[in-house]
Amino acid sequence: MELLHSGKVRDVYADGEDLVLVTSDRISIYDVILPTPIPDKGKILTQLSLWWFDQLADVIPNHVVSATDVPAEFAGRAIRCERLDMVMVECIARGYLAGSGLKDYERERMISGNLLPDGLVESSRLPEPIFTPSTKEPVGGGHDAPLTFDQTVDRVGKELAEELRRVTLEVYRRGSEIAADKGIIIADTKIEVGRSKDGTLKIGDELLTPDSSRFWDAGEWQPGQAPRYLDKQFLRDWSTKHTDWDRTEPGPEIPDEVAEATRNRYVEVYERLTGDRWR
Repeated sequence: MELLHSGKVRDVYADGEDLVLVTSDRISIYDVILPTPIPDKGKILTQLSLWWFDQLADVIPNHVVSATDVPAEFAGRAIRCERLDMVMVECIARGYLAGSGLKDYERERMISGNLLPDGLVESSRLPEPIFTPSTKEPVGGGHDAPLTFDQTVDRVGKELAEELRRVTLEVYRRGSEIAADKGIIIADTKIEVGRSKDGTLKIGDELLTPDSSRFWDAGEWQPGQAPRYLDKQFLRDWSTKHTDWDRTEPGPEIPDEVAEATRNRYVEVYERLTGDRWR
């Protein structure tokens, strides 16, 4: 196989007409890869994505060709998939006020051109989920930048922009319903989509994982307070509170106990959502 691309978390290999997408244990925050891996992370993300691909196959098709026809050394953490012509827009849906969305709201009462009512606080549920796309910058190319819907139209055309919005919000809606039954809130999520050879729009990369989504424990959620994070926001908060890191390379080493606590959150999300015990 030929290595085509090494991203923040995934390595992409060419194997004939297919691609083999290998998920590593690397973790990135603020667009910087940290030097310490999170044990089992690659396998957890891969298996959880495969579970979600099955759950949401009727919302949008996906790029999976096989989860087993991969090199033995990558078993459990790799997917054989179609080559897609990726849309160069990060498709983000938000249902709650958190992260950069909270900062934007506090500054201008809107997120990516979506005007929101006064009186919302950290962790507030939004009146309805909103589509808040962003640019998709390459590794080392800087931070992704927010896009309004009109700016997305300028980039990809009106028809595709409207379809991206529809699919993203439907993925979020359906995923949120499934997660709610397991006591988990999906505060926001991002997806990546592309077109197959026949022009079909399909989802690629990963789906509704702790790397691409904010997961909160529903039983501990309360507007105005930071929830218990079941995703990598836990690691972002650690870097802010316990290091003097300036969010540029190189990133800080992660202490063993923090790496283990991060892993435990990924395992908890996997087990609660799928109902399966992580081996």
